[in-house]
Amino acid sequence: NSRKSVMRCFVSYRFEKPKGSGEGCGKIIQRFPKKDWDGTVFPQGVEMFCQPGGWRPSRERKLPTFFTVVLTDIDSERHFCSCLTFFEAEVNLQVRLRPSEDVDEEEDGLIQPAQIFAPKSLILVSRLDYPEIFRGCLGLIYTVYIDSLSFPLEGLVANLFTCLVPLGGGSQKLFSLGAGDRQLIQTPLNDTLPVSGKSVALLFQQLGIQNVLSLFCAVLTEHKVLFHSSSYQRLGEACRALESLMFPLKYSYPYIPVLPSRLLEVLSSPTPFIIGVHSMFQSEIQELLDVVIADLDGGTIKIPECIHLSQLPEPLLHNTQKALSMVLHPDLEGADNAFPPPRSAPSNLKLLDKEVRAVFLRLFAQLFQGYRSCLQLIRIHSEPVIHFHKAAFLGQRGLIENDFLTKVLDGMAFAGFVSERGPPYRACDLFDELVALDVDCFKEEEENLVKFQKRLRDLSEQLYKNESPNPHMAFQKVPRPIEGSHLRVHVVPFPLLEADRVEELIQEGLAKQHSAPISTRPERKCVVPAGPPVVSIMGKPSSVFNSARRLEVVRTCIGFIFDNKTLETEKALPAALRALKGKAARQCLTVELSHRVQQNRAILDHQQFDHIVRMMNCALQEKTLYHHKKMHNLNFNYIKILITLKCI
Repeated sequence: NSRKSVMRCFVSYRFEKPKGSGEGCGKIIQRFPKKDWDGTVFPQGVEMFCQPGGWRPSRERKLPTFFTVVLTDIDSERHFCSCLTFFEAEVNLQVRLRPSEDVDEEEDGLIQPAQIFAPKSLILVSRLDYPEIFRGCLGLIYTVYIDSLSFPLEGLVANLFTCLVPLGGGSQKLFSLGAGDRQLIQTPLNDTLPVSGKSVALLFQQLGIQNVLSLFCAVLTEHKVLFHSSSYQRLGEACRALESLMFPLKYSYPYIPVLPSRLLEVLSSPTPFIIGVHSMFQSEIQELLDVVIADLDGGTIKIPECIHLSQLPEPLLHNTQKALSMVLHPDLEGADNAFPPPRSAPSNLKLLDKEVRAVFLRLFAQLFQGYRSCLQLIRIHSEPVIHFHKAAFLGQRGLIENDFLTKVLDGMAFAGFVSERGPPYRACDLFDELVALDVDCFKEEEENLVKFQKRLRDLSEQLYKNESPNPHMAFQKVPRPIEGSHLRVHVVPFPLLEADRVEELIQEGLAKQHSAPISTRPERKCVVPAGPPVVSIMGKPSSVFNSARRLEVVRTCIGFIFDNKTLETEKALPAALRALKGKAARQCLTVELSHRVQQNRAILDHQQFDHIVRMMNCALQEKTLYHHKKMHNLNFNYIKILITLKCI
């Protein structure tokens, strides 16, 4: 229900130092509503995320800060917690002046100006992801408090609870909390497309093309990725950006953009994750041996030696790097011209963000092109059961030996992709249209720079319009605190709100809304376009494995192995592995190995034995492409050969 989703709770925290501890802890002062509404549960332990580095007092007045953290409950539902933190004078910790000889007795007992300041946070928890709206709402409440404006805080909080959030599809909602503000909530046109703002463009500015591509491949192949920065907001933006680049896949492992200090042991968990930590814990994370670590402030990434990071298959990797360079560095093409054209104004970050995302959207369309022809619909009711023929897809794409795509297809993200996008009748989005394009369209765009740029421009405009359907429809106005207001000497503590009054105002607002009908937007479903059949990634037909040349490659490679010609073997082995994708080449391998065994020339060293086993393994991976009976015979022949072979 939209009435219950915009803001589930309003929480304040204060610094409270437990006995025997050098670090403070957060304590709930107030929360609204007092009891959880139906379908909403107050997340436990949220106080750790308000001050991820620990609740510590300060000896100086600091500027207010704002960032958003993401909590995931037991049902895999995400809760977005916006946190505005400011510092108050802690009166209980101040030291009284001792009376001196030249001080009158009447002046005895004066309190020193505040020297210790404790953090206090205003928290807004929601199932909705509108960080800028929540920044404005919390900032307005703080402004009314710090500037002593004549607006009751109880009314602001109650109005925030009773604000109706518009349904999806590009709807707009103008609202005001009642303090001279004018705010606009604008929903995306399509809820399935991620909303990235300018986070993707910022990530490329911070890390560069090659580093981001490495992180992209690490996430898709289910490696652990850890960001660290001195800014909590930048950590959240980086995690959001990396997840947005995965579309149409969805990340299903732990996703913690801001990890508190008390939960650092999570970094040693065996499951993949995307996590962000503050740079103050840099020494604690350097010893992690199975985690790809990205330094957002320094612009570097660290890949441990024990991690083999699979890369995108060619030519997709080269084309993606080229496209990203063209988008992010448009002046590079004409840098050597004797008379370069006038420098054009660079794209704003939000538009540049969508141009980069368009490159990755097109990449996934090429990577998964023809996937629907490998889907097998087993059951429609009560819940669809869909099987994806992975071996057929890899074989026809010519990517049996590419470990990147194999790992992607084996991952949980692709399993969710199949179950969500497998049904033939459902709501479609931009990816469904792009992946259904003919192979020749992509080939023409790669050969024609003008067509390629037009495709990226069209995709980026659709992504931009999805987030901002009507960017100039309304002017937003949110009062801000007077500059330097946090440095005032005499500032009263943030007041306790009248809880009964807040609850009364909330009920009055909800009663008015119950009389108004709730509009619903029907989901538009259609038949999903089937798209082209599966073809090789190089655009060549894949049924060319029976040529005499390929059989000769297999025979030659086996000869090099048994003759212990290491250099020649290393050169011929990749071609032989590619040839083993064909049935005739696999039969040739069996015959040649049997012949070598019969000649009693089967004494091999470890390296020779490893090459033989690798070729057998490659042949056995093709088991689903022909009859099971023949497969059993091939397995039996290989077992006999391995038993006969002797390793020194």
